Amino acid sequence: MISVQNWADAEQLWEFQQMHHELQPCSVAIGLGSHDLGVAEVAVDLYKRDMTPLIVFTGATSRTTHERMPRGEAEHYRERALELGVPDSAILVEPKARNTGENIRFSRELLTDMGVSVESVLLVSKPYEERRAYATARKMWPEIEIVSASAPMTLAEYVDSIHDPQLVFDMLVGAQQRLLVYPEKGLVIFQDVPPEVSAAYERLASAGFTSRLVADQ
Repeated sequence: MISVQNWADAEQLWEFQQMHHELQPCSVAIGLGSHDLGVAEVAVDLYKRDMTPLIVFTGATSRTTHERMPRGEAEHYRERALELGVPDSAILVEPKARNTGENIRFSRELLTDMGVSVESVLLVSKPYEERRAYATARKMWPEIEIVSASAPMTLAEYVDSIHDPQLVFDMLVGAQQRLLVYPEKGLVIFQDVPPEVSAAYERLASAGFTSRLVADQ
């Protein structure tokens, strides 16, 4: 049972994880694979608003997506974009990445192989993973400008769209943990975390929202 305190703490993490960047035209949009087809839909919206001439969808499958997206996250994203009217010529698919670091690395390699000059990236993720995705991209691709983007939704709206509050809360806690432990591993840039956010994270972890935590040692 999710309590009122759990919701308040999740709201703290939800707000912190979003970067609140002002959208601007970029060389390419990169849609990070996940269980959420909304990422593809945001990338399509950016393309239709002339924010980018090209979309890269990146992602294989994970324990969360192997049943929902058996052909791979990037391929399901591509299919959704085609349904929404994006021409196939404006889409590249990177089908191997299994984590955010690989999403960035493999997308960069694909763009280099295709001869695409990249000065800036619209980094499209789920709303609660903007900051972690940004921190990863800044570490792995520091010479380009990163603009974070996601669906403009409240936590309640997102939970309603996914129909699985436990999953969303677990993912929020996992995303926050990675911001804390990954800088020492050289996987993301360091970012200051306000004490109230750290406290919310600790309470949610203690309450059992831990299925997406990673070993920090």
